[in-house]
Amino acid sequence: MDEQGLTRNQRRVFDHIRDCMREHGRAPTLREMAEALGFARHSSAQDYVDALVRKGVLERSQHRGLRLVQTSRTPAATMLLPLVGRVAAGSPILATENIEGEFGIDAALFRPRPDYFLRVIGSSMRDAGILDGDLAAIQRTDHADNGRIVVARIDDEVTLKTLELKSGKVRLLPSNPEFQPIDVDPTTTHFAIEGIYVGMIRRT
Repeated sequence: MDEQGLTRNQRRVFDHIRDCMREHGRAPTLREMAEALGFARHSSAQDYVDALVRKGVLERSQHRGLRLVQTSRTPAATMLLPLVGRVAAGSPILATENIEGEFGIDAALFRPRPDYFLRVIGSSMRDAGILDGDLAAIQRTDHADNGRIVVARIDDEVTLKTLELKSGKVRLLPSNPEFQPIDVDPTTTHFAIEGIYVGMIRRT
């Protein structure tokens, strides 16, 4: 057994799950595990997964089936974050109905570390290099400096824009001349910053 208390084959299964999460942002299915590792039956992969759950290095997730447990025994490089899709009107960003799944990344990719990914919809931030379908890495916070790209809530809608604070006024600026800036009137509009943009991943 290794330092995590795993047998040789358990280590093979664990490493395969970890590598799949890093490369594809999700855990492999039992079929994929069996085919990749040469198991004759899917049940063999299930038996190894059950053993890894019992040993505390994996846990079952409601979104993608499996996820790594972040403990001193688990490789620190892998970080699993919620992936938020289209946000339902009026709901918290991390409400269950908004979460498409989980995405695995190397923890060293972003500074500061993000709390979740937001799937970009539309091309309003195109000239900032943020394209439709990109996964924007977001750190949760309720404040941001002038000029930061933020996730902002305006009434029931959530948007990704550059924050402009000028003469006590708030504007949200797109990075595409085809879109108009959004002028926020806090006397008539509910406005809140829900996070700052710290990077993105483009899935090809």
